[in-house]
Amino acid sequence: MAGYNEIRGLRVKYLSADPSNAEDGQVWYNSTTGNLRVQGIGVAAWSSGSNMSQTRANTSGAGTQTAGLAIGGYTGVSTNTTGITEEYNGSGWASGGTLNVAAYAKGSSGTQTAALDFGGGPPDKATTESYDGSSWTEVNDLGTARRDTCGTGTQTASLCIAGTGGPTLTEEFDGTNWTAGGALNTGRPKAAGSGIGLQTAALLAGGSPYQVNVEAYNGSTWSEGPNLNTGREGIGSSGNQTSALIFAGYVPGSASNKTENWDGTSWTNGVNYPTATYELGSGNGTSGSSSALGFGGNGNTSATNEYNFSTSTVTPSAWASGGNYPTSNYGLQGAGSQTAGLAWGGDAAGSTTNITAKYDGSSWTTSGNYPYSGWRLGGDGTQTAAIGSGGVNNGSDLQSSTNTFNGSSWTAGTSLPAGRRSHAHVGTTTASVVFMGTPVSTTLEYDGSSYSSANAMSTPRAGAHALGTQTAALAGATPPSLNTEEYDGTNWTTGGAQTVATGSSAEGNGTGTQTAGLFAGGYPNITTTQLYNGSTFVTSANLGSGGYGIGQSGSSSTAALAFGGYRGGYSNSTEEFTGETTTENSANNITTS
Repeated sequence: MAGYNEIRGLRVKYLSADPSNAEDGQVWYNSTTGNLRVQGIGVAAWSSGSNMSQTRANTSGAGTQTAGLAIGGYTGVSTNTTGITEEYNGSGWASGGTLNVAAYAKGSSGTQTAALDFGGGPPDKATTESYDGSSWTEVNDLGTARRDTCGTGTQTASLCIAGTGGPTLTEEFDGTNWTAGGALNTGRPKAAGSGIGLQTAALLAGGSPYQVNVEAYNGSTWSEGPNLNTGREGIGSSGNQTSALIFAGYVPGSASNKTENWDGTSWTNGVNYPTATYELGSGNGTSGSSSALGFGGNGNTSATNEYNFSTSTVTPSAWASGGNYPTSNYGLQGAGSQTAGLAWGGDAAGSTTNITAKYDGSSWTTSGNYPYSGWRLGGDGTQTAAIGSGGVNNGSDLQSSTNTFNGSSWTAGTSLPAGRRSHAHVGTTTASVVFMGTPVSTTLEYDGSSYSSANAMSTPRAGAHALGTQTAALAGATPPSLNTEEYDGTNWTTGGAQTVATGSSAEGNGTGTQTAGLFAGGYPNITTTQLYNGSTFVTSANLGSGGYGIGQSGSSSTAALAFGGYRGGYSNSTEEFTGETTTENSANNITTS
C-alpha cells in the first residue's frame, strides 16, 4: 500500500472546516479554529461480548452492534431447528419473540425493532415474518422457497438474494409483496450471511463452493466487482456498498477466522475473527465497516464477538491570542483560570503599578487596585479569593505585606516575617506556602492568619517558575541547573529536570498542579512551554512571543493563560493555551485508487 505522501503529497491543505471523512494520516489546517490537525492511524480489534443463552449455528441476524437480533438457526444438528430470537444491547442478550415457523439458514434484514426474516429450511421454505421488537407476524411469502439465502435492506425495502432454491434469483420486498429483481451473474448459496447494504445499493460476497466472486446491486442489475482475497462460504458480514466487512466462513477443508475490509474499491485483509467458524450470524447494520457483530456458528457455540475500527484525530497543543492586557507590563502576578483570570502589580514601562485586572476568557477589565505599586510579588488563588505578598515598591523598597482579594477589593493580612521578592506564594488564602526569593528564601506556611516556618529547600533559588498547593508544590529550575524541587507539606525532594532552565527572572507562577503542571517562557527570551506530569517534563507548543516576567494563570495544564512580560520590550499581549486533545472517530483506509 502506498504511503500518505505518495497519495496526497506533502503540502498541508488549508480548510475552513474539518473534512467529513478524513483518511488515515491526513494532515490539514482548520483556518476557522486555527488548529493544525492530523487523522491518526486506525486501530481495529475484535473483542468478546456476552454469550447467547442458546447455542446455535446457521442463525440469521439483523440490527447493529448495540441493538442486534439473533434469529432462529439450529442447535447441534440440522434437524434440531429453533425459532428462538435473542436481542443484544451491546453488553448482553435477552429473550425476544419466537418465530412462528422455526428454521435455519434464513435471510434477514432491518433493525432490532423492525426486522424481516425469510426463507430457511428444512425443507426449503418461502415463509416471511415481520418483527416489531416483541413479536413475529407472518406476512406474504417469498415467490420461491429457499434456504442458505442472503438478506439485506430494511423491513419495508428488503432483498432476498440467491440460495438453494434459486442460486441466481433476487427478490425485492416493498413492505407487502415480493417481486423479482435482477439476476446474479454467478449463482451461489451460502454467501455472506446477512448481506451488505440497502435494496438499491447492495453487495454480495463469497458463497458456495468457496466463491471469491463479489457482485454489486444498483436496484435493478448486478455487476461484478473485485474478488475476495480468500474464497469462502457461510460468511459473517456488515456494512454498506462502499464500506463493508466480511469475516470467518468455510474454506476448503476447514473453518476460517479471516476478516476482509472493503473500502468501496478493494478488499484488504484485516484483524482475524477470534475463532475459526462458519455459518455464523451477524448484525447487518449498514453504517459502514467501523463496527460489526458476530455470534454463534458451527461447533454448537453461543459466543458473541464485537468488531471496532477507530482512529484518533489529534489536535495539537497551541497558544492563541487573547484580549490585550490593560497596560504593557512585566513581573506581574497571576491567579485564577483561563476564563476567570486575575492579575496584579508589575513594572509598567519602567515604573511599578498597582493595577488589578480580571479576565473573562476574552477581555480584561480593571478592578480594585492592589494596596501598593509593586512587582516581583508572590501570589496565587482564584479570581474571587486570591492572595499576594511581598515584592518591590518604587524600585527598591522591599515589601513584606500580605493581602487577600475577595473579587472586588484587597484586604491587608498578616505580614511576612521579612520582606522578599522574586518568591513563590502558592495555594489558597487559608492554606498556602511561601518559598524561594531574595534576600531570603526560607519556606513558610500560611493558614490565613499567621505564618510558620517549614523545612528549607535543598537549593535556594529566586525568580523561578512555581506552582501547586501547600501540600504539593513545585519550584522550577534556575540556570545553569535544570533541577526542580517538590514540596509535600513537610519536606522538599528533587523533582524532574526541566527541558530548559527558565529562571532566574521567569517570575510569575506556572499553571496547574504538581502532577499536571505548565511553565511558559523565561529569561532571556524563551518561547518554550514545558509540561510536567509529576516526574518528567516535556516540551509543548511554543508561545507566540517569548519572554520573561510573564504573568500566568490557569487551574490545569491544558487551559492556561499567559499575559504581559518583557518580550523584546514591555508587552500587553495575552495568550491562551489549549492542550492536545484526541478524539476517537471512524475513518477510511488509504488506497492508491
